[in-house]
Amino acid sequence: MNKMKKIYFETYGCSANFSDQEIMIGLLSKKYKIVDSPQKSDINIINTCVVKSPTENKMIYRIKELKKLNKPIVVAGCMPLINKKMIEKIDKNASMIGPNSIQKINYVVEKTLQGEKIIFLEHLKKPKLNLPKIRKNNLIEICQICSGCMSNCAYCCVKNARGRIFSYPPKLIIKEIKKSLKDGCKEIWITSQDNGCYGLEIKTNLSELLDKISKIKGNFFVRVGMINPTYIKFMLDDLIDAYKSDKIFKFLHIPVQSGSDKILNLMNRKYTAKEFKNIVKIFRKEFPFITISTDIIVGFPKETEKDFKQTINLIKEIEPDIVNISKFGARPNTQAEKMKQVKRDIINRRTKHLTKIVKKIQLKRNQIWKDWKGKILLDEIGKNDYLMGRNFAYKPIIVKLNKKYLGKIIDVRITKVKETYLIGEAS
Repeated sequence: MNKMKKIYFETYGCSANFSDQEIMIGLLSKKYKIVDSPQKSDINIINTCVVKSPTENKMIYRIKELKKLNKPIVVAGCMPLINKKMIEKIDKNASMIGPNSIQKINYVVEKTLQGEKIIFLEHLKKPKLNLPKIRKNNLIEICQICSGCMSNCAYCCVKNARGRIFSYPPKLIIKEIKKSLKDGCKEIWITSQDNGCYGLEIKTNLSELLDKISKIKGNFFVRVGMINPTYIKFMLDDLIDAYKSDKIFKFLHIPVQSGSDKILNLMNRKYTAKEFKNIVKIFRKEFPFITISTDIIVGFPKETEKDFKQTINLIKEIEPDIVNISKFGARPNTQAEKMKQVKRDIINRRTKHLTKIVKKIQLKRNQIWKDWKGKILLDEIGKNDYLMGRNFAYKPIIVKLNKKYLGKIIDVRITKVKETYLIGEAS
């Protein structure tokens, strides 16, 4: 009977969440058929993200929509650990499984289909590696290197879901990557809640792991995910050396969150704006064309106009290639929830102002690439069936080519630039 049962999946949030989906589908696909619509399924699984208030509101809306179909629901991801009561309010019969319990997904689905409500939120101390996996993109391996983190940021509720740092053994990570290369992957995403604190509790670190990965034989590229400044400053020289490998994309996601040391202290971020700027300066000196991505939270409690101005000045000075802007919204059971909040109209005004500045900077940074010639890996299908590739700095480049070129490395020349991507011609 199970072979005939159909499962629908939808996932939101970070790359680790999408990796979790790939693993869960891999585990389930031996017994169940995966379908592309909740209307076609026997059971629906929503893999949730609640890092921000607007995202959580979207999760609430989607669970309500799935509930209308009168089919069993499994809520996975962070929401069951952060707002379990809301899920039960929407659907008292919904089963739940946490991000550190996904190895139990077959059990949860089987029992839910039998009419039971299963709640599995334990933190299994088992690496999410070398498990069955069905990838969303056959060219990209999303490799989780740890779960949880070591920080206690005042605004973050994710740690309540994912827990304290649990670093996976390097040998298992290398084994996972080697298998993905045999499967045909050309791009490896190194991901976690914070790559910067990888290995600190098992006496290793990110730079040592990247050195090991770079020594793997084969033609592939590595995108290193988010690294907090808190930890980069303790391994800066070694990380620079690791980035010198031709296999590592010259891409650095380093979230600063604010340009004000007062606000950074309230956020419990454990670094200063000056330290952040120094890290970026050193990386850019070593890799002039590196893509710098950062994050800003606008309107954190007690942020004054002076504090916001310091953030504006930092962004204008650093000129990041990518800035992910978030309006602050208090999350449950966080330190920031108890602080005096900035008025919503002030947050909206500041966000609008910062967004205008960021758009100009992003376009200016992309102008550097006009007429650039070089090689890119074609790794995604974009809009209108155009292909999208990445160059050594992980710049997204749209090329009008047939799908048969997907997975190929080609030479291009950049002909046009946009705020968030480049347009190239095959040469």
